[in-house]
Amino acid sequence: MTAAIAIHDPTLRDGNHAVSHSLSLEDIAAYCRAVDGCGLSVVEVGHGNGLGASSLQLGLARHADTEMLETARANLSRTRLGIHMIPGFARLDDIDTALRIGVEVLRIASHCTEASVTESYIEHARANGAYVHGVLMMCHMASPERLLEEATKQQGYGANAIVLMDSAGHLDPDSTRERIALLSSELSIPVGFHGHNNLGLAIANSLAAVQAGATIVDGCMRGFGAGAGNTQLETLCAVLERYRFATGVDIFALCRAIEQLESIAPVSTPTVVKTANLISGLYGVCSGFEKHVARAASEFGVEPRRIYEALAQCNAVAGQEDLIISVASRLSQPSVA
Repeated sequence: MTAAIAIHDPTLRDGNHAVSHSLSLEDIAAYCRAVDGCGLSVVEVGHGNGLGASSLQLGLARHADTEMLETARANLSRTRLGIHMIPGFARLDDIDTALRIGVEVLRIASHCTEASVTESYIEHARANGAYVHGVLMMCHMASPERLLEEATKQQGYGANAIVLMDSAGHLDPDSTRERIALLSSELSIPVGFHGHNNLGLAIANSLAAVQAGATIVDGCMRGFGAGAGNTQLETLCAVLERYRFATGVDIFALCRAIEQLESIAPVSTPTVVKTANLISGLYGVCSGFEKHVARAASEFGVEPRRIYEALAQCNAVAGQEDLIISVASRLSQPSVA
């Protein structure tokens, strides 16, 4: 086997997008019990947009952050518990609450060109003993050199690792490899990759990332996630084994877990590349916008493709869901029809 790869599982966080943030505490408990001991490095839990993000703008979660995290913590004994957080939605004291509950890995994220907003959050988390991933979302929107500049900032704030998120599922293996290779060669901390499957390339991109030096890679069970879904967890682990990368994951135990979970959303909800996902991938628009765009298109009588095109033109980023309504409203006017 070649280098060891840590598998990070955000099924119970990114997957919440797929069901409008409605995963139940029973779903969370059952999932954690089933996968605990399969060899995953981290199970990430929460609202699709992370800690503190439950809102009318982004979607109300079925349960409070604390309830979800406490439920996961009670059902994980061999797998670390992780969270995702975006400064502005999450507050500094949310870090303290998460650590008291027993969260072990904090992902602190920003748009790929705005790492400075994570400074106080990363520093606060590290001062309180947390293991922190600095995250750069929508990473297709910046050159490899600019990503290195932003990642270097997060490394300087104290991040233990850097994760690039292809939030729109827009990258291909070549562009993934170029970004990961540069960061892996220039940073002194591990680099990771989080893929989306809008163009059907999530597995290929994740493999390219690992081959280029990434040692942390994300996958969701059955691909359960925003838009066209994420890199499919069980397929990812099998492919990495096929290429002789050690992950520590027992693939057969993971397959048994899937069979045990047939009735809960991460397994029972089909994840396919729909036309809207394909279009958002082509335009490089955040995968989490899918349901918001569909509602706005229906409400204003505008073709979804035109909304995605307009969002791409104004460089909309994760967290700007309110922009979708104004774009759809403008496009519905006769002067721009």
